[in-house]
Amino acid sequence: MYTKDFEVRWSDIDANRHLANSAFVNFMSHTRLAFLMELGFNQKTMVDYKIGPVAFYEHMYYFKEAFLGNNIKVSLEIKGLSEDGKFFEFYHDFYNDKGENIARCEMMGAWINLKSRKLTGLAEELLSKFSNIEKADGFRVLTKEDTRRFLKIPKNI
Repeated sequence: MYTKDFEVRWSDIDANRHLANSAFVNFMSHTRLAFLMELGFNQKTMVDYKIGPVAFYEHMYYFKEAFLGNNIKVSLEIKGLSEDGKFFEFYHDFYNDKGENIARCEMMGAWINLKSRKLTGLAEELLSKFSNIEKADGFRVLTKEDTRRFLKIPKNI
């Protein structure tokens, strides 16, 4: 399991004086990008391959509050990956300094080709970077159908 540590700052709290929803999202994004960078998916690599990660959804579940000055640990586990690496599913858990699980997020996303603006699988040399990574319990191979499991369809005005 990959983890990243954070301290709750003044800018991370909301009107209720606890960790704001937007801060949870920012902490997760930072954790994901740090994880990807350690795998070799840095800015140069993404520019060279003309790819970028996109989020389809982030489902948050809150269990306990966190406050200004608290230390937070955010985990990342790979819950799913398509055979071509196009689709990925990550789970994040948030822990306070007592080790209590204060929130969880289920996140699904994909890679987009920044030139064509279409979803794309990963080049073999990038996909291979995921092969030796520890997978979460219940890991599964994702398909396009998995991205549609919540059946949310755009409704234009």
